[in-house]
Amino acid sequence: MARRPTSVRARTTLAATAVVAVALIAAGLAVVLLLRANLGGQADLKAEVAAREVASQLATGTAYAALDLPDPEDHPVQVVGEDGRVRAASEDLQAIQGAGSPAVRAGRSPRVHGDDDDHDDDAPGRGEVSGDDPSFSTGSATVDGRTARFRFAAVEVTTPRDETVTVYAGTDLAAARDAVGTATRAMLAGLAPLLAVVAGVTWLVTRRALRPVEAVRAELAEITSSGDLARRVPVPDARDEIAGLAATTNETLAALEDSVARQRGFVADASHELRSPIASLRTQLEVAAAHPELMDVPGLVEDVVRLQHLAADLLLLARIDAGDRPPARPVALGSLVREELERRAARDRIPVRPSIEGDPHVMGVPGRLARVVGNLLDNAGRHAGTAVRLSLREVAGTAVLGVADDGPGVPAADRGRIFERFVRLDDARSRDEGGAGLGLAIARDLVRAHGGDLTVGEAPGGGALFEVRLPVI
Repeated sequence: MARRPTSVRARTTLAATAVVAVALIAAGLAVVLLLRANLGGQADLKAEVAAREVASQLATGTAYAALDLPDPEDHPVQVVGEDGRVRAASEDLQAIQGAGSPAVRAGRSPRVHGDDDDHDDDAPGRGEVSGDDPSFSTGSATVDGRTARFRFAAVEVTTPRDETVTVYAGTDLAAARDAVGTATRAMLAGLAPLLAVVAGVTWLVTRRALRPVEAVRAELAEITSSGDLARRVPVPDARDEIAGLAATTNETLAALEDSVARQRGFVADASHELRSPIASLRTQLEVAAAHPELMDVPGLVEDVVRLQHLAADLLLLARIDAGDRPPARPVALGSLVREELERRAARDRIPVRPSIEGDPHVMGVPGRLARVVGNLLDNAGRHAGTAVRLSLREVAGTAVLGVADDGPGVPAADRGRIFERFVRLDDARSRDEGGAGLGLAIARDLVRAHGGDLTVGEAPGGGALFEVRLPVI
């Protein structure tokens, strides 16, 4: 089984050459057919002219023996009466097929058209040549020992003696046949060189067109082997599809570089955050092993719980980054918020003052939406002085959940940075007070996964105001 070309250049060259070959063959065939038809028409015209010239002589009363006949090599002539008898024929005509009679000399022949007294009602008048279109036939004639194919025209004429005869005059088809053959051979001879030129030009043009693609491929191979995501593929100057491909590839590399950098930073920060509680646990356990009476069980439990929460947060972030999307369903946001407030009421440092207007429904995962509410309330309770306020309302098809505190607020310069992972502002550096810096990052990622957004601003009475906006169904 023949192998298909594997390169785009080879397939393009093969396809272009095949298309041109089919087009040239079709065009050549059309030209040959038109040439053959044109030359056939010319042969018919020449035969008709020769026949009418002889018929004109008969119409004027010229005797059969006195007819001035054309050169038989070009136009063999035969005059046949209605009884099938040959009245006149070219002098050097030795044989004829396809005309009125196989006889080549004046004399009696087998009757072809009927009795002598038969008369054709459509025959021309006395001393006239038929004005009807002649009939044509193809046959052969032998003149001076040379046999050739001829195209015969048959013209009726009535002599002044009221005798109707048919004049057959032929035209040699050799010239037409030779012309068609020469044209065919010329086209076939030129087909191969022309296809070779087309294939060569297509190969060169395709190579030049694909050169930027090869440059992009080579650079990507280098980037893959070196692992240096800071490198970029070359963008050609031409504003074409290849330039667009190169630009999109560079955008993809930039996004990949940013993602890898974030992932590396996340791993480094996670390692740093895990190192401290693990080291603290180890220290406490070693002290307890050496001096059991000094074991601080509440402290150990607190460190284990903090480590458990941190591991759960890291696992959730990893699942979000991996594109984990549990099946969504309609969620009554008002009911979900009330349940979360009831669950937290006993352990909140500062009671939450809710203001829930209506019960907007959104598409989402109840557990993850509850996690958003819980993280925002944890953050507000950590920074609030005396009050934490929660509001829920629907505005123009959007559910707006607000959580405000009366704490120091978030400086305008830090309102974008506060949602980054492991970020703590200056007044929340302590791990005991500020946590690991993952709560707000998790909340924003979960909200965006639900098609919404999380922003922070200044509360009307001072402090920070976090607002979650989700589309209502």
